[in-house]
Amino acid sequence: MAADIWDFLAGGAGEERTLQANLAAFDRAWLRPRVLAGAVRPSTDTSILGRTWAAPVAVAPMAYHGLAHPDGEVATARGAGSAGVPLVVSTFAGRAFEDIAAAATSPLWLQVYCFRDRSVTRDLIARAESAGFEALVLTVDAPVLGRRLRDLRNDFGLPPGISPANLPFSDFSSPGAHARADFDPALDWSVVEWLRSVSSLPILLKGVLTGTDAERAVEAGVDGLVVSNHGGRQLDGATASLQALPEIASAVAGACPVLIDGGIRRGRDVLASLALGADAVLVGRPVLHGLAVEGTDGVARVLGILIGELADAMTLSGTRTVADTGPDLVHTGERLPAPSKRPAPAAIPAAAGPCEVRKEELHGSVSDPVLDTMTFLNEITHRYPKAISFAPGRPYDGFFETEQIFTHIRRYLDHLAESGSTPEQIRDALFQYGPTSGRIRELIADSLRKDEAIQVPPEAIVVTVGCQEAMFLALRALIPGPDDVLLVSSPCYVGITGAARLLDIEPTAVEEREDGFDCADLEAAIRAERLRGRRPRVFYTVPDHANPSGATMPLQARHALLELAAREDILILEDSPYRLVSPGRQLPTLKSLDTRRRVVHLGSFSKSLFPGARVGFAVADQQVVDRTGATGLLADELTKIKSMVTVNTSPLSQAAVAGMLLASGGHTSELNKETAAYYGRAMQATLEQLEKCFPPEDRAAASVRWNKPTGGFFLTLNVPFRADNAALIRSAEEFGVIWTPMSYFYPQGGGEHTLRLSVSYLTQDEIAEGIARLAQFVISESGPRH
Repeated sequence: MAADIWDFLAGGAGEERTLQANLAAFDRAWLRPRVLAGAVRPSTDTSILGRTWAAPVAVAPMAYHGLAHPDGEVATARGAGSAGVPLVVSTFAGRAFEDIAAAATSPLWLQVYCFRDRSVTRDLIARAESAGFEALVLTVDAPVLGRRLRDLRNDFGLPPGISPANLPFSDFSSPGAHARADFDPALDWSVVEWLRSVSSLPILLKGVLTGTDAERAVEAGVDGLVVSNHGGRQLDGATASLQALPEIASAVAGACPVLIDGGIRRGRDVLASLALGADAVLVGRPVLHGLAVEGTDGVARVLGILIGELADAMTLSGTRTVADTGPDLVHTGERLPAPSKRPAPAAIPAAAGPCEVRKEELHGSVSDPVLDTMTFLNEITHRYPKAISFAPGRPYDGFFETEQIFTHIRRYLDHLAESGSTPEQIRDALFQYGPTSGRIRELIADSLRKDEAIQVPPEAIVVTVGCQEAMFLALRALIPGPDDVLLVSSPCYVGITGAARLLDIEPTAVEEREDGFDCADLEAAIRAERLRGRRPRVFYTVPDHANPSGATMPLQARHALLELAAREDILILEDSPYRLVSPGRQLPTLKSLDTRRRVVHLGSFSKSLFPGARVGFAVADQQVVDRTGATGLLADELTKIKSMVTVNTSPLSQAAVAGMLLASGGHTSELNKETAAYYGRAMQATLEQLEKCFPPEDRAAASVRWNKPTGGFFLTLNVPFRADNAALIRSAEEFGVIWTPMSYFYPQGGGEHTLRLSVSYLTQDEIAEGIARLAQFVISESGPRH
């Protein structure tokens, strides 16, 4: 290479202290092998954002590969594909995205610089997305380019024929001057929301070096982080990437993947990175070295050497899989720690201290932001007990009398006796576990037929511990591997996303439009997942008076969804808990319209009978065929899973529910006439108070609007300010009213300017006073200071 080009690729910022620190940090990372571990053939496979890579390695974003080889990024893509690892393509790639994608056989991500002219960035992203790129990697450490002294001394300019192929024409000859003119130095955290608005692709932030920024990124809903100091090319004196990694991994606590770049030169460097908290590494300059020497084959050879060294290091350190790494595998310091002697038995204290469990060693779901937000909401409710709360979506319990429970159970016992059960069998029905699939399936099937026109045999029903268990069983059965996709209508009930998180399933959000769900968006999401090599399996939706939005799917959309499910060979998880407690005639369920057995219907008696019962059910009448050709029902497979989870649903709860079903002749809708009218009046009162407190002229001036559900417990209010946790605290503390941020319900980000109101547990007087307080809060937040 010409000397000035070598300096451009190899050099760093300032005196290159950070460049050297990146390398030195790995020299201080001493591996601590485990012996007799039997790791003869370690597996280097890893899964990131739902895709399996041959190794936890990807090619880092670097500009202008054409400086190293005439084929540029096309050759790099071929080489990365040969190694089975992804390529992160730079905004300043010298080859067209379409040409790179045509050559690629492994995932492509787009590294994004955000320009002052956002339309340039938006068009760049759209072009990459159309070419099949799978994620966006936003570089956040480059408001301007760092002072790269080698380039300044060389007065470096790009040689003729080297320019970014995917950007509109401009003067790119001086990278530093172009960055100063076109990069947006005023980027703040709102850029994440903006990226969400222009693309459905996952978003990773590259350039994070502190735990504080990592926590902020998780709160913003990013899909991943890259611990990076830009290869030492930005702020000279910034910490080495490996030094920053443990703090960031601890702050993220499994909420999203953490990658690292900067200084990775050997397989043992990859292993050290994994041990200290990374999920994968990005490799930069060595790939360009291979590209310069031998084009595609050189890239493949460099990556092959690195992955081979990683496998050797795993074998020699007793590490079977990538997941088996951990902090105990590495010691960081100038010298190895002094040897320690195992204490003699007599030296062990008689009374050891209490056991401490490190949170980062628990399953990542315990640190999921959704769980934290719901805990936060409960804390706010308890901290401000005098505030009027529109947050809880629980049913009103004023309809119930305690003694009714005994009446219901007695009615069921009488039913068993009248049906011929002996006293011993009746005692068994209350005191023993009972069938895993449930004791009252016949009564539930009868009620579904009468109330919902759902015609299924009792054998197709599994009685569960509330609807939440039904979701868990369905997801476990239907999403068997990392390449199987759960799609969810977004905003989405947190119960399904929480269950998915427990099962290490990353849901794909299908965002609803202003007027609700649209089949075209689901179809696009299905096709996009297939282009990524994944298999869409299940779509979850709440078609009636949804939690959290209150939206109801029109009849035409229901028919279109069923046709789409058949055409694209997916199943639908239908969850409609609010139908029978909503006034007026309801649209038919998806299951009642389902002639091809595409719908698994999830139900619960928590709303339609009483919440303390904790009795739900799954209707799963799909045929399951095994390898021998034998057939059975999907319900049977769910029952097998349930036998290893809750074993059975409480017989006492089933008895109380059965007594209520018997009392109504299977018509739960008859039991809920008063209930539905109560909730209908609460919803109507809320809408009337909103109209009163936000007259049209004030509403327009403040940019406030709300939807008008015809039933259910929930509605949404759009406001001109960020309806986040900080705003919620101000609302509770200064105005005495509590609500739920809608951002809690968007799996992949959104809803920052919307709040959810629940009307189910408030009296008419509380609704009037609460909406008046809410109006005062909204007007205050919408003032000039915001």
